[in-house]
Amino acid sequence: MRIALYQPDIPQNAGTILRLGACLSLPVDIIDPCGFPLSHASLKRAGMDYLEHVDMTRHADFTGFMDEARNTGRRVVLLTTKASLPHTAFAFRQDDTLLLGRESAGVPGEVHEAVDASVTIPMSPGMRSLNIAMAAAIVTGEALRQTGMFPSP
Repeated sequence: MRIALYQPDIPQNAGTILRLGACLSLPVDIIDPCGFPLSHASLKRAGMDYLEHVDMTRHADFTGFMDEARNTGRRVVLLTTKASLPHTAFAFRQDDTLLLGRESAGVPGEVHEAVDASVTIPMSPGMRSLNIAMAAAIVTGEALRQTGMFPSP
């Protein structure tokens, strides 16, 4: 399983998600263009010393990212408020890549059309969205629970 960030634009959230990847032994893909340099102080502050333990891959663009996913047989599952399928009703697989959009704008229509599946986190009526790092943790936890992939203590 992997986590992928589509053109992230808030370094603190990206750092938190990279830390999540390190702690759960999950590789993290960054799809450029990134809205900040990966040397940004806020990213390092959020990721702390965990950043040296994360398996991170950068992709020049979404097309290259999708080509690699297809070539390796991975499904790409988009986390989005625009989906109707709750993440708890989706059957995750061990080789899934969980894709999160930009904090400021989500993902464009062509990304919605290119992914294999889209899931959402059920929320109270009138609420727009969760913080992207929180959403990543919630869905990743469910995906790891379903697949039995939590790291052994």
